[in-house]
Amino acid sequence: MVRQVNPRELSAILSSDAPAPQLLDVREPWELDICRLDAATHIPMRRIPADIERLDPDRPVVVICHHGIRSQQVALYLDHQGFRQVLNLRGGIDAWAHEVDPGMATY
Repeated sequence: MVRQVNPRELSAILSSDAPAPQLLDVREPWELDICRLDAATHIPMRRIPADIERLDPDRPVVVICHHGIRSQQVALYLDHQGFRQVLNLRGGIDAWAHEVDPGMATY
């Protein structure tokens, strides 16, 4: 089962002294042109099977999309591929912008 993390929880994780999780943004390139988390690795959802080797299955990974729906699907896929520390950003980058970074552009 894939755990959900809300934007404030993720912000606290990223601000802590703990090793940062892998951030995986599965949105399309045009979406990243509007807003993004700079630390995130970008692999569009459709490219995940081909580019999965870019991710470390032994590190926690937080999957991000616009509202948390595509990222949930990718998180489930990663879980089935043996990634055991997978989290989905509930509400996606849109919730991040509203709850953590109000200056971030939205769409």
